[in-house]
Amino acid sequence: MSRLSFFIKRLVRIDRKRFKETFAAIKKRSGKSTPWLIIDMLISSLRYGAGYMDYSIAEMYRLNHRQKSTTITRGISNDIVRRMNDKSYTHFFDDKAEFNTHFSKWVNRKWLHFDETTTRESFKDFVKGCSSIFVKPIEGSSGVGVQRIDDLSDVESLYDSIKALGDSILEETVVQHSEMARLCPYSVNTVRIATLIGDKKSGIVYTFLRIGNGKAVDNVDCGGMACRIDTDTGIITTPAANKAGEVFYKHPLTGSEFIGFKIPYFEEAKQICLEAMNIVPEVRFVAWDVAITKDGACFIEGNSFPSHAVPQFAVHYPDGMGILTEFREFLDC
Repeated sequence: MSRLSFFIKRLVRIDRKRFKETFAAIKKRSGKSTPWLIIDMLISSLRYGAGYMDYSIAEMYRLNHRQKSTTITRGISNDIVRRMNDKSYTHFFDDKAEFNTHFSKWVNRKWLHFDETTTRESFKDFVKGCSSIFVKPIEGSSGVGVQRIDDLSDVESLYDSIKALGDSILEETVVQHSEMARLCPYSVNTVRIATLIGDKKSGIVYTFLRIGNGKAVDNVDCGGMACRIDTDTGIITTPAANKAGEVFYKHPLTGSEFIGFKIPYFEEAKQICLEAMNIVPEVRFVAWDVAITKDGACFIEGNSFPSHAVPQFAVHYPDGMGILTEFREFLDC
């Protein structure tokens, strides 16, 4: 799809209310005039494939052409996914039951595909021994529709309420490593590791830590935050940021410092991703969400259409040079 076609498509579908709110926040944060911002946003959309949220998260108003050309925008991200990932095979990632089956070696927890055939007895057997469970739509992203259930005492009513949700996947709650819980105990804080089977080379493109902010999930679309991890050392090197434009050097709920924090079992987390990326080689660009427990690393899920917001936050690139410089070691983009 050409940049112009992409621009027109996005313009037709724009959420006007959200755009106005985001534009007002950008104007306040940047100190730029309305005409200047409108022109720069139009240029950024047509030239770099940037949506208004890209423009906000990456703070593109402070970047020159050279810097903007290294920002991973929605348009560029879509193009990479389209080129790298064969849609005929993405169901192995998009369907959570298929993912857990196909990558069972690294899932390491009880789970149940709950559909119209699931009996009360099989549900009772599943929850037996669980202190809490997660209920997720069988397909979906960004944490939408995910809920944690801590009260499992009334199994009969719980069965009925879950059945009313439709096709779902139930999972035993992962108990994260005590060090990871120190950052934020309310969600499982996952390591986002993106692998790419590129035209030039294959391996890990980037590593980030996603941290929750009081909710049961750590997704940035649900109020969570992210910070960069040094891929060689497993040490966090930047403050955290969220989609509202806030920057955190310490977690706002726990006071734990981000910079200098070392991820436990980080080498193991990298290795399972490098091994798993060859299981479905037709899907060449995958972002793996890895939980760290007291026993090691395990998969929460794999994403065949990775969020481009996580590797986009401006505070992670103080020189203004974005993550596309790292992608270009793997492929032309």
